[in-house]
Amino acid sequence: MSKAKLEYIWLDGYKPTANLRSKTKIEEDFSGKLEDCPIWSFDGSSTKQAEGGSSDCLLKPVAIYPDPTRRNGYLVMTEVLNADGTPHESNARATIDDNDNDFWFGFEQEYFIMDKNTQLPLGFPVGGYPGPQGMYYCSVGGRNTHGRSFVEEHADLCIDAGLNFEGINQEVASGQWEFQLFAKGAKKAGDEIWIARYLLDRLTEKYGYYIEYHPKPIKGDWNGSGMHANFSNSVLRTCGSKEIYETICEAFRPVTKEHISVYGEFNDQRLTGEHETQSINEFSYGVSDRGASIRIPIITVENGWKGWLEDRRPASNGDPYKIAARIVKTVKTADVEAMLA
Repeated sequence: MSKAKLEYIWLDGYKPTANLRSKTKIEEDFSGKLEDCPIWSFDGSSTKQAEGGSSDCLLKPVAIYPDPTRRNGYLVMTEVLNADGTPHESNARATIDDNDNDFWFGFEQEYFIMDKNTQLPLGFPVGGYPGPQGMYYCSVGGRNTHGRSFVEEHADLCIDAGLNFEGINQEVASGQWEFQLFAKGAKKAGDEIWIARYLLDRLTEKYGYYIEYHPKPIKGDWNGSGMHANFSNSVLRTCGSKEIYETICEAFRPVTKEHISVYGEFNDQRLTGEHETQSINEFSYGVSDRGASIRIPIITVENGWKGWLEDRRPASNGDPYKIAARIVKTVKTADVEAMLA
């Protein structure tokens, strides 16, 4: 008789930025399959998801991955439900309208690695600043590269967990890094980002670091952190039409505020119109334009207008479930049926 450790992972009810929570359930002779993960409960009054007098919330397993750091371990991503089985108000995953997995997402997660003792990004001296931006992006060597062993270990954990992990690179500021994930299906894409964040945060416990997801943790002439959302559906992947691409991009213009409202806290500090961003108060799109709200990749154009779009506005602390849900909703409002006929 074997015992398995199932780490149930969920998002709490803190607003506007939710936090990861988790706890371990021991199961005997576990099959390793999602359908054999039982619904579990937790004290919602301790996570801002219920009142003390009626505190039970439910955890519904929605994705499972092997836990690369625990013997007989599994990582179980869950949705939070009310006691009656309906989605909790904090459950953004349940709002994604993509049951046929027509939408594909590739998220680019930027973040800062912070030293727990100095409370500064790696490479920042106490009481001062490192050299200016320019030499950190995709750098090599101990002068400009900080945290590589940590980042490499995180990449290995994600790959060993079975995530569709696509790459890593050091970013423009000292101590700033990025990883990329891709998934077919908006819900799955959100699941994988949250599992990757969970592995990243848990790894910091070993190193004496913590991860800063604030989109502008270092004020001044330093790049902020985003989570660019590359997305497509069957129309974008196959239409071969510049006009359809422009129609879909224009569908985003009248709902700019609705997108910004779910793209992450403090994003106004990052979306200034500088450091490869468009102003939070403006909307624009353009081919190969990293200063636009939405970039049309040059590869999409060269492939005969068949490919994807990149929304560059989401912040590093954004919830990928909320971001995906809003993008899917907006794309579906674009009136392209007549153009496809």
